Parts: sequence; C-alpha cells; structure tokens
Amino acid sequence: MTSKLVILSTLVASAAAFAPSAPKAAFKTSLNGDARSPDGLGVDPGPLDLFDPLGFVDDVESFPRRRAVEIKHGRIAMAAFIG
Repeated sequence: MTSKLVILSTLVASAAAFAPSAPKAAFKTSLNGDARSPDGLGVDPGPLDLFDPLGFVDDVESFPRRRAVEIKHGRIAMAAFIG
C-alpha cells in the first residue's frame, strides 16, 4: 500500500511540474536614465556625501565624480571578466 502511495505522489508531483503557472508580469528591458545620478553615469552616490576620515582627498569638488567613475569602471571590469 505504501509503495503505491509513493508512486502516486511521485506521479502527481511530476505532473505538477509541467502544469501552467500564473501569468507573470512583463519585464521592461529598456534603459532609463537614473534621476539619482547627478552626472548621468548611472551611479547612485549613496547616503554618504564625503567619507574621508584620513584626509586623503585634496579636491573635494571632484570627489563625487571620481567615486562615480570608479564604480563605473568596476562594473565594466566585472562585465569584461565574464566575457
């Protein structure tokens, strides 16, 4: 009796794997500009304005752009590594 129950539950589970699921929402693949990005690089500057506890930054005005460019270069390097 238990072997028949195991076989029946296996058949039901395998049939349920191929049953149609609920319709999913359509994904939008177009690229939009990010309103949070001040320089158009697509990088969110984050909650920190300037975090330099050791005082290495000489030019404070160019720091946000340098941070954004560094993040962008990191993303390009990750994409290049994958191929």
